[in-house]
Amino acid sequence: MPVDSMMNQMPVDQMDAFPEYFVSLDPPILLIGAALLFSILSGVAFQGALVEDLNNWKANPKARSITSLQNINLILPFLGMAIGSSFFLSSGVETFGFPPKIAYAIAIPMAFSVGWLVWRQLGSILRQIEQGGSAAIDLDDVGF
Repeated sequence: MPVDSMMNQMPVDQMDAFPEYFVSLDPPILLIGAALLFSILSGVAFQGALVEDLNNWKANPKARSITSLQNINLILPFLGMAIGSSFFLSSGVETFGFPPKIAYAIAIPMAFSVGWLVWRQLGSILRQIEQGGSAAIDLDDVGF
C-alpha cells in the first residue's frame, strides 16, 4: 500500500505520533538503483583499464613508470564510481527523510574524500609493485 494512501486513511490525531521528517512521501528509489548500476559499471571499466595497463607495463617495465598508469584511462572510470557513489549515498540519505540539499551536502564530500584516499592508496601500491614486484606487498603486515 503506498504511503500516500496510508496517510489519508490514518486518523489526524494519530498522525502527530510520527515526526514529519520520518515519513518520506517520495523516496528516490529509482535513483538509488541507477546510481548503484552506474557505480558498478564504472568499477568494471576501472578494473578492465587497470588490468590492461598493468599487463602492458609488465610486458615492458622499462618503457614507463608504473605510477604513470594513473592517467585518464583510470581517472574517468574512477570518477564515475565516485559520482555514482555520491548519488547512491545521497539517495539513501533522502530515503530517511532528509531534504535533497542536506543529503547531497553529506554524500558528496564523503564519497569524494573516500575516493581521494583510495586513489592515494592505489598510487602507493603501484609504487610498491614497481620497487619490488608483487612480493613487495606483504599482506601479513596488513593483517590478512
